[in-house]
Amino acid sequence: MVRVLSVEDERFPIAGTFTISRGSKTEAEVITCTIAESGFIGRGECVPYKRYGETMASVREAIEQARRAVEEGASRTDLLGLMEAGAARNAIDCALWDLEAKTSGIGVASRLGLASPRALETAYTLSLGEPDAMAAQARANAMRPLLKVKIGGDGDIARIRAVTEAAPQSRIILDANEGWTDANISENLAAAAELGIALIEQPLPAGADQILARIAHPVPICADESVHSAGDLDRLEGLYDAVNIKLDKSGGLTAAIELRDRARALGFQVMVGCMVGTSLAMAPAVLLAQDADFVDLDGALLLARDRSPGLIYEGSMVSPPRSALWG
Repeated sequence: MVRVLSVEDERFPIAGTFTISRGSKTEAEVITCTIAESGFIGRGECVPYKRYGETMASVREAIEQARRAVEEGASRTDLLGLMEAGAARNAIDCALWDLEAKTSGIGVASRLGLASPRALETAYTLSLGEPDAMAAQARANAMRPLLKVKIGGDGDIARIRAVTEAAPQSRIILDANEGWTDANISENLAAAAELGIALIEQPLPAGADQILARIAHPVPICADESVHSAGDLDRLEGLYDAVNIKLDKSGGLTAAIELRDRARALGFQVMVGCMVGTSLAMAPAVLLAQDADFVDLDGALLLARDRSPGLIYEGSMVSPPRSALWG
């Protein structure tokens, strides 16, 4: 067995500007990992995330440090001990899943016991802005059944009200990206409940969320930045009602499956989310999300240009990946 690992930096323009409480971006910067073996190729994509101390250079270096082990035949299970959770391990892990599918002729869906994976309803994300601007975004997407709304700062109640009034038929997830405080969380939660919000992601900074054990949850609260691996879950019991699983946080599909199964066993609701990347990054997550309570895999929809072939999106429905893309 001779394996060759290749790594490529790629950039894909975002349609407009994507803004959250921590800043704005106009392009998705991704790293694509390709593993070739016996005439077959497996691919995986990751998105380095500054919030977790990652850069394009640091993630690429982490992949390079694992090169020898991967090219000498390291398995996905081996990677769990060789690399830390994060974007670098995600790219390699997903490339190995794809390579296994290609070399064996058995698709990832079959390996996961999914006889007939189905199309999923995904949230569509609205960027943070002033209430009028966010209302305009909501109005333009009011036909979508599920919207994810970026908030996280002063004036959030006005933003929530503007969005719910502009898209009255849509279920709405709020994503505060750690932007609320102990001083305003109860008021914000009460307003969210009054306005019919379905879920609130990571209202407080990770590690500074103990108040969640002492206050009412009139709307379910979902951990995002607070959860990376299955080992995080015990600490989150009593604080959160749901967890957002992202492959770039967990470090690949292999670890994400463990996280999902452990979360279910502990009684958490499960959301499967994504960074802003291409269809190649979304594809494994679509299979992971087959039984999720909430799906947020719209990364490719936010781009001005996706990979080809990409995932098939019809409105807010995303279909399972075809083998030409991944798996």
